[in-house]
Amino acid sequence: MDSKKTKKLWATAGICGVVLVALTAGLLLLNHKNSAPEEIIPADISAEIPETVPTNSAPEAEQEEFNLKNLAIQEGNFGLSPSMTGMAKSMREYNQDSIGWIRIAGTQVDNPIVQGDDDAYYLDMGFDKKSYRAGTVFLDFRNYFDYDASTWSDNLILYGHNMANNEMFGSLRRYRQDLNYYKNNQFIELDSNYEHATYVIFALPITYGGADAEWTYWNKLEFPEQADFDDYINHAREKSLVDINVDVQYGDKLITLSTCYSDEDDSRFLVIGRKLREGETVETFANS
Repeated sequence: MDSKKTKKLWATAGICGVVLVALTAGLLLLNHKNSAPEEIIPADISAEIPETVPTNSAPEAEQEEFNLKNLAIQEGNFGLSPSMTGMAKSMREYNQDSIGWIRIAGTQVDNPIVQGDDDAYYLDMGFDKKSYRAGTVFLDFRNYFDYDASTWSDNLILYGHNMANNEMFGSLRRYRQDLNYYKNNQFIELDSNYEHATYVIFALPITYGGADAEWTYWNKLEFPEQADFDDYINHAREKSLVDINVDVQYGDKLITLSTCYSDEDDSRFLVIGRKLREGETVETFANS
């Protein structure tokens, strides 16, 4: 990892593994709803996230060649929930930390998602759990993201490196390089191991990511009160590079994609969206 151009991603140790269906689901959901996510304490932060690397740089170790999207659909029982999709079963057979897939049309974001026991392991580890400079797109370890979308965390926070060759979240820079780019690339497609969700982008902020940041977006996973939600939305819109005409209301589920912003120290570029409501389709936003 290039020590001259590194970024710090605030993380602490903790356990928030993906909860399997049929394993004390009722009790787990009850505990989830009645407890707030652990807040990251700056003094405990130790993980580092790399800056963009030259396009001719090679990974420190080559990943084993495999194509997740062409994995054979496995209908066998791997000890996983029968309600999981065939592809999810195949991916979980390959890596038990696999929790879904993210894609954004018009970008190179088309990646599997993992969730580890902390927010450090997959910074420089590939999906095959071999050392890989680009890492893997991963969900904050404190997020709840399982079989029932209604119980997902209020704000799913995903991290990916800003790679110069556009791997992981590198291609998200197109949103800030062309402020009209979002108009034709408004939607984030997210698959859990059980179902599909679509989010419409409503903010593209650049924000400071240091320990003394006024807006610690990485700790905003749940919004127990409307004031908490409104504060997050207001900060997102105020810092957004462009004013996007998409209404957001308390109760909407959010997604926040976080990557380094290479032009400034300790800053992050975020792509934030809200989940489509019942009855909404992508055509709903055709003229927005």
